[in-house]
This record gives sequence, C-alpha cells and structure tokens, in this order.
Amino acid sequence: MLLLLDYFLKLLPGLIVVVAIYLLVPKEMTLLKIFILIFGFILMRDAMTPLNIWKFGVNGNVLWLRFIDDAFILITIGLLSLLVTLLIYFSNRHLTSNFIWFKTNSKSRSLFIGALAALLIAIPFMLPYLSIPITDRGGEVALHLLLPLLILALFGNLLEEVLFRGFLQNYLKQEVGINKSIALSGLIFALGHTFLAITVTNLGFWVIIFTLYEGLVCAYISERYGLAPATISHELAIFILSAGLI
Repeated sequence: MLLLLDYFLKLLPGLIVVVAIYLLVPKEMTLLKIFILIFGFILMRDAMTPLNIWKFGVNGNVLWLRFIDDAFILITIGLLSLLVTLLIYFSNRHLTSNFIWFKTNSKSRSLFIGALAALLIAIPFMLPYLSIPITDRGGEVALHLLLPLLILALFGNLLEEVLFRGFLQNYLKQEVGINKSIALSGLIFALGHTFLAITVTNLGFWVIIFTLYEGLVCAYISERYGLAPATISHELAIFILSAGLI
C-alpha cells in the first residue's frame, strides 16, 4: 500500500501539469492533444521503474522483463490503467467514434490472429531463453501471480494501444496514408520508449529494437484486422515475456 501511495505522489505533480495543458489546448489541435495524452502515459509507465514495480535486464544479448511479486499492486495498477483508458476514451468521443475495433466479420478469427501475432512478437526474443537459466533472466514467477499479471498486461497495454494505434495511427492515416501511418506508428511507439531505454534504465538499443518491432507488428494488425486484435497482440506478448513460462 505504501508503495502505491509513493507511486501516486510521484505522479501527481506531472499529471496535474499534463491535465492542465490538455484542457487548455483547443479541441481542434488534435495531434497536439494526442501527444499530450501519450506523454502522460509515458509519465505513468516510467514512474514504475525507480520504484521497482517492474524490472528489465539484459543477459548477454537477451532482454528480460519482470513485474513486482505483489498481486494487489499488479491488480491495482491494472485497474487504474483501465479507469484512465475509459476516461480518455469517453471524453474524446469525437475521435474514438472513428475507432474500428474489428475489421472483419469473424471477431474470433481476428482475435486468434492477434494472439498469433503476440507469439510472433515474443518468440524471437524468447528463443535465447532456452540456453540461459531462468535465474539469470529475472527468475521464476509464482503461479498465484499469473492472473494478476494477466490483468495488468490486459488493462495496461489496452491504454497504450488506444493511444498509439487508436488515436495516433488513425490520425496519421488520414494525413499520410496507410503505409506511412503504420511506419510512423511503430517508430513513434519506439521513440516513446527512448527515455526508458536510455535514462530510466541502461538497456539502450535492446528496448528500442523490441519496441520498434512490437510497434510495427501491432500497427499492421490494427490496420488489417482492427484495434482489438492489435491490443490482444500487445497484451499477450508482454504477458508471455514477463510470466517466466519459459
């Protein structure tokens, strides 16, 4: 509980500034408002690192990710992310009314493709795990933490996809077309992890490589199959990488 309080207190000054700027910017300045929301998300995400709510590491050329072993904190941050997502979504109906969650008639098939894309994202970075003991890449994850971890992965990455694919990619598509919007969505997604890669941690280009790859895959899935499958791709990829299942 004290850790969560510390997290919220660290966020508060920055979030007040973000909200103030967002409210002052006219609705017509769509791109600026989108980037303000993305900046607020980056603030929320990167504030977790110094508090050890999540941890990254590199063993040789292998990137690993783990979250705090506290179910209450995982669920609380997941629900907070869901609350923020709903607030952003319903307060920007002039933009979210254009969201296309599914682009095919078969929703189950689209979600299945999203799940396959999650494997496409995760597996290239997990194959080296087979040659490195799990104790050297974050350690095992207790079984009772898997459901809270899944909740965090689902709701936390829903917020990220709504911002980067729902708001940003949809806006860019109208301005520069499909192909450039996919490329820019992936590149800006990676750019949004630069501080995490260079200043918040010392992992450098490994984080940039992973997030660029993940961003491009999710951007393509969003354009081809809809926002919901892209969200599933992102959510499950992070869950698979952080759950210590391999």
